[in-house]
Amino acid sequence: MISQPINLLFRFFQNRNLISITLQNAKLNTIIGIILGFDEFMNIVLENAFEINSSGKNIFLGHIMIKGDCIAIISDLSKLSG
Repeated sequence: MISQPINLLFRFFQNRNLISITLQNAKLNTIIGIILGFDEFMNIVLENAFEINSSGKNIFLGHIMIKGDCIAIISDLSKLSG
């Protein structure tokens, strides 16, 4: 069964899953955090977010909002900690 992207985001939100968001930029930075909210444009608010940049350095960001049109990939990391 095919799942709509917004439904998958809602499931991550409900379960408070730790997610990874890869941004569409030249550096391919990755943001990791827990979804606090989102809208129909897939703008996402994360809590306890941090960035893993191309040099592998972690930078704590706290509460952030990511515009939906900047997102390339969203992954569920909660299954990896298992």
